[in-house]
Amino acid sequence: MAKKSALLLRNATIVNTTPGGTFEITPKATIDIRDGRIAAFGNKSATASDRAEFEVVDLGGRVVTPGLIDCHTHLIYGGSRVEDFEARLKGKTYREIATSGGGISSTVQATRQASAAALAKHARARLVRMAAAGVTTVEIKSGYGLDLATEEKMLRVARSISGTSGVEVRTTFLGAHALAPEFSGDKKGYLKYASWVMMPELARLGLIDMVDAFCEGVAFDAKELGGYFDAATRLGLPIKAHLDQLGDNSAAAMLVSYNALSVDHLEHLSDASIRALSGSQVVAVVLPGAYYFLGDTTPPPIAKLRAAGVRIALATDHNPGTSPLESILLAMNMACILFGLSPAEALRGTTTHAAAALGLGDRGEIAIATRADLAIWEISHPAELSYHIGMSPLWARVCGGDFIHAHIS
Repeated sequence: MAKKSALLLRNATIVNTTPGGTFEITPKATIDIRDGRIAAFGNKSATASDRAEFEVVDLGGRVVTPGLIDCHTHLIYGGSRVEDFEARLKGKTYREIATSGGGISSTVQATRQASAAALAKHARARLVRMAAAGVTTVEIKSGYGLDLATEEKMLRVARSISGTSGVEVRTTFLGAHALAPEFSGDKKGYLKYASWVMMPELARLGLIDMVDAFCEGVAFDAKELGGYFDAATRLGLPIKAHLDQLGDNSAAAMLVSYNALSVDHLEHLSDASIRALSGSQVVAVVLPGAYYFLGDTTPPPIAKLRAAGVRIALATDHNPGTSPLESILLAMNMACILFGLSPAEALRGTTTHAAAALGLGDRGEIAIATRADLAIWEISHPAELSYHIGMSPLWARVCGGDFIHAHIS
């Protein structure tokens, strides 16, 4: 890993995406990076050759995109859910598995029992593999603890692995993921505990960047989550939510009223909810890995979201139960094949729109003063990022100004 205060990338094929969903390609370009940020780029860029600490890399015409952003993951957990997988293959539904003791509750038990060191070891390995697909920023949710000690353990692990392979981690408190076993039959009591005990303490410890909730019939409905979102607002924490994965919950309007960063999943998003999202700043995050793994047949209403002008991001949703997917490139391919996104929309959904889904205005595109997070690819056209299956054409990344060859972890 090169650690220089100045870096010049020469002979680059720069690729950004437009709001209209097309590629914007600048060949034979240079990118001038100073102190971890892009100082200049394009066909007329400064050379800064007089600076002794300046490193020059000739890219030989390789394609350069913004570093990819995985804006929805559950990367830290104990155990696996292979039993759920086998049960699903035998015809059991998500709800049936959850109500019979599998699902999230089984991962909660395994995560509570796992040491912080074990959780960090496995999560760090997952992060290395994600980096190999061009990722430079990843969001990691808690929510497999459902008690203060384990939620803190998870979030501390997430903070500790930030920087692995140059990947920056953003943390999300998912206290309203499921009902904790200690509160069986008492949703109101548990949400009070999550809102007024766990959330404030974890925020005080500086462990939370965002707050999320699982708004589904198997978890919590919109009315039940009002106090939880109010608590986040009082703490100045931005909000996200899992919505409409298993059925129409009609909660999108509520999330718009809270100025949420994103609503995620959306397979059963209604026309009324699309109208609520239209004109707002809320990003729609689609998660093709879970759709594929659960054998769903109702895709998110991409054409309607597109027509309504709603920004569409996509992510792996890596988790042990419904999307054990680590490759953001495969998620891009799935989003094109299963949901009908174009390759340019898939790239924008893992760069510019993914950054917006995390409230990060300093990355997601190649632009002046943005954080120098870049992915450099051995491809002839950017559509190849969504074309290939099961391989990564990554040549190198630049993470906060540091040049990292693809084979270095």
